[in-house]
Amino acid sequence: QVQLVESGGGLVQAGDSLRLSCAASGRTFGSFVMGWFRQAPGKEREFVAAIGRSGYGTDHADSVKGRFTISRDNAKNTVYLQMNSLRPEDTAVYNCAAGGILTRSPDQYDYWGQGTQVTVSS
Repeated sequence: QVQLVESGGGLVQAGDSLRLSCAASGRTFGSFVMGWFRQAPGKEREFVAAIGRSGYGTDHADSVKGRFTISRDNAKNTVYLQMNSLRPEDTAVYNCAAGGILTRSPDQYDYWGQGTQVTVSS
């Protein structure tokens, strides 16, 4: 089992950058594929990015490709989401998740953090 705690959200202006962090408990962090998802009010949960166990395989949603980058540090049990050139439409609660398969489907992730709010003003 793993517990996930996100941090780094906040209120920023369009064009700004933020780096989200997701710290995992336990010694099995390296055995999990990690993902970031987001959900805006009134909308369904949306895949943002995912990264393989070793960090070499990544996948980013088209809506964030070229602006967001997922990375991980297994020594620190942490996964990151670097978000650049933020837009108002990026406003959402961002959750990290841990699972066994590098996939865009949230149903395949077994563990979830509580989320961190990102608000981008125009």
